[in-house]
Amino acid sequence: MTISPKLLKGGIVLIDPETAKVQRIIALQYNPDSLSRTLQVQGAGEGGERSEALRLRGPAVETIKVDAEIDATDAMELGETIVGELGIHPQLAALETTIYPSSAQLESNNALAQSGTLEILPMETALALFVFGKNRVLPVRLTDFSVTEEAFDPNLNPIRAKVSLGMRVLSVDDVGFMHKAGSLFMSYLQQKEAFGAKAQGGTLGTLGLTGIP
Repeated sequence: MTISPKLLKGGIVLIDPETAKVQRIIALQYNPDSLSRTLQVQGAGEGGERSEALRLRGPAVETIKVDAEIDATDAMELGETIVGELGIHPQLAALETTIYPSSAQLESNNALAQSGTLEILPMETALALFVFGKNRVLPVRLTDFSVTEEAFDPNLNPIRAKVSLGMRVLSVDDVGFMHKAGSLFMSYLQQKEAFGAKAQGGTLGTLGLTGIP
């Protein structure tokens, strides 16, 4: 008998940035078919001194784009109560509320404003981690979020949708070394370096060279 390996799912984990306590786990229903990453080099020599041409100001700015699907068809066939009542509203809301301050935070800030508080700090959200296998646990900020609802039940609850997520990896340049996101980023970078060291190197001959001119 052949035993199929357990299929891991990608997703987002929300943690408390101070204690690292897990607040919520959002697993994607289906893993995306592709994952797009862009790395923007932070060169020090951009329009600067010639002596700075090979220097870097900091880590590359990495952005990630993921398209995922959510479908309630199987759950509806199994007669799941919540899906029958609300479709995929709960799954969409779980993702969407990651980019909102909570209603309690909004009400608290409104109360401070009404009482005459002169300076109200921006509201801090949970730290989001994009998890795509054990080798990729990245501290991120969601920068883009779009939803295309494609099918509805008789009560107009969405039952199928495509979700597009844009994320920016948070580095030590963004949060410093002492922040939990900073330590997670350093682990990610050190892991990249370890992976790179395992890559098989080439030879000058492979490139058609006998030496550096």
